[in-house]
Amino acid sequence: MSRIAQLFESIRRDGRRAFIPYLTAGDPDLATTERLLPALVDAGADLIELGIPFSDPMADGPVIQRASERALQEPLGVAEILPVVERFRQQSDVPIVLFTYYNPLLQLDQSTLGERLRSAGVDGVLITDLIPEEAGDLIARLRPAGIDTIFLVAPTSTDERIRMIADQATGFLYVVARTGVTGVREELSQEVSSLVARVRQASSLPIAVGFGITTPAHVQEVWQYAEGAVVGSRLVLEIEQSLGRPDLVERVAQLTRHLRGERGNTPAPLPQLASSNR
Repeated sequence: MSRIAQLFESIRRDGRRAFIPYLTAGDPDLATTERLLPALVDAGADLIELGIPFSDPMADGPVIQRASERALQEPLGVAEILPVVERFRQQSDVPIVLFTYYNPLLQLDQSTLGERLRSAGVDGVLITDLIPEEAGDLIARLRPAGIDTIFLVAPTSTDERIRMIADQATGFLYVVARTGVTGVREELSQEVSSLVARVRQASSLPIAVGFGITTPAHVQEVWQYAEGAVVGSRLVLEIEQSLGRPDLVERVAQLTRHLRGERGNTPAPLPQLASSNR
């Protein structure tokens, strides 16, 4: 059982939900990223999405685009980021998912890609610009190495497409809370819970909701119908606003605790998971 599967099994037994923060690796530098990862764990992160900076981040809003620009001021790619994950793995079992575009992964030897990621301690990969129809080769390289392949489900996805995505995914399914790019939002769409319900009809995999999760109220709302809430742009914005401050890491950790809210209250039970052929 993968670390991701173990995590969601653990939170199911405990009757709680997962808090999943996102960071752009190398923003503002790799040394800071290396300090932020354990700080997020101490602040209550259950799983961490580590974004790979890319020069053409078409799925990302302005906040994360600026983070990629800051990170890429130095020569930086997956090869430079994996040692950071490897050192983190020596002190924590919290799962790491690489949130990336396909292009950055091409700098690595594709014949050993799965083994390289596994040896560094990566648990899953979410490639935003890889559609399930074209994912067969990548899955064949990653799945034997125990790397989960995670896919996005959009509000515009048909039931047929949701089933196709579910057939290709392992670890969990990432439900996008809104159409368009990532970003800070004041309100969540009222259609997210119904989309999650549709996804449950196609798969028994855990569901995490992201894109626009900005406040503690958003997190609590998502936890009512999904196993995990992903917060990205709000945390990245805190990094941006704390640039040059000696307490940057502490400020991001404090925000993480704030966004998580009180974890003592058990959320309402989730709907019964649909049957699955996996």
